[in-house]
Amino acid sequence: MRTVLLALLPLAALAGEPTFHKDVLPILQRHCQECHRAGEVAPMPLMTYPQVRPWAKAIKSAVLSRKMPPWFADAHYGKFSNDQSLGSAEMGILTSWVDSGAREGSPSDAPQPRNFADGWSIAPPDVTFELPHPVQVPAAGTIDYLFYRVPTGFTQDRWVEMIEVRPTNRSVVHHALVYVQSPDGGQYLGGYAPGAVPQQWKPGQARLIRAGSDLIFQMHYTANGKPAVDRTRVGLVFAKRPPNEQVIAMQALNPWFQIPPGAADFRVDAVRVVPEDAQLVGLRAHMHVRGKSFEFRAVYPDGRTQTLLRIPKYDFNWQPYYYLETPVKLPKGSRIECTARFDNSPNNAFNPDPTALVRWGEQSWEEMMIGWFDIAVPVKN
Repeated sequence: MRTVLLALLPLAALAGEPTFHKDVLPILQRHCQECHRAGEVAPMPLMTYPQVRPWAKAIKSAVLSRKMPPWFADAHYGKFSNDQSLGSAEMGILTSWVDSGAREGSPSDAPQPRNFADGWSIAPPDVTFELPHPVQVPAAGTIDYLFYRVPTGFTQDRWVEMIEVRPTNRSVVHHALVYVQSPDGGQYLGGYAPGAVPQQWKPGQARLIRAGSDLIFQMHYTANGKPAVDRTRVGLVFAKRPPNEQVIAMQALNPWFQIPPGAADFRVDAVRVVPEDAQLVGLRAHMHVRGKSFEFRAVYPDGRTQTLLRIPKYDFNWQPYYYLETPVKLPKGSRIECTARFDNSPNNAFNPDPTALVRWGEQSWEEMMIGWFDIAVPVKN
């Protein structure tokens, strides 16, 4: 009967309805396939019409509720180059496609498939390093941080413009941080946390790894009820030409807080002074399951204050880096101020114990308050 009714409709009416290949697939390529493909964090691939069609109604619901794509920055503060949120026109196309029957359309209308490096979200790495051996994660118990030293073997300084840290078993990796230990000291290189994105900067910007450096993997595993194995690795893409700016990681943190039992909106502040003229290029908030909201502000030497990023609804499962579309100039002496709020009340569905006095700690039932940020400074020759 539906076939007969469609045959009676004017061709123009059918032509006006969105189809998968022509209208929907380009949106999925831009906003979804980074995660929704084989081997990535999302639970199902969204690469082809047969893969997408069973999820049509769920996609509409997730889009209208803004649950997906996961993007938590308040649009009133800052513009970010990796903003994955959908525009109103894109949301309209997706919902109209579902409401009009989720038609496939002609495969000839489809854009070229996106090319992804096998096993990576960045370009194919120039070099990879992994944990010295597979790590056996027990089914239960508290697991302290583990540290592994991996020599780079670099005989000359290397500039890195893309970094991706990838666990082989995300279900038990709370986070993985990789540091560079060089003759000059230590420096953060890159990391993984739930919902994190690879680190990559604008042309002419890169991190520096000195010759003779080692990589230090800091691994935090969380038991999930089943024995597991992980062998986290990091992939590096080298800069193709000497950069103009060195990207340096900084953080504002506060380990001294005590969140009272039942507190629904407990405030914790942290500050970090920028030691030289720099440009702010990226920001990331880190808390655990009681995290409620997070805000970054710049306070300039002349007294001006600028809100850089506001995350009104923090989600522990999605901790992306927010890369500024236009870097913010930070004169020497500028302060990066961070304000976090925590919900330790029974109303927080993720709260493991509303009766607990909560302090800084490594485990997810404890808390942290860290405002990570990257600055870029001129390369010193």
